[in-house]
Amino acid sequence: MKPTEIRAMTEAQLNEQLNDLHTEWRNLRFQEAVGKLTDTARIRKIRKDIARIHTIRTERAIDAAHREAIAQAESR
Repeated sequence: MKPTEIRAMTEAQLNEQLNDLHTEWRNLRFQEAVGKLTDTARIRKIRKDIARIHTIRTERAIDAAHREAIAQAESR
């Protein structure tokens, strides 16, 4: 998943996508433990997608805090 795709999602969509990725990651880790995992690279891709989602959520939080600080400064 590309960062531009993630940035286009709403917060609800991000939460849903994050839950889906965590579920898939858990299933793949189980398959790996049992020895039935065929696509080993998929685990790495999922972990990176999860990290991208968390990064973009942090960017949004920082941006919101920055905008709030600017609004407070302008209202004084």
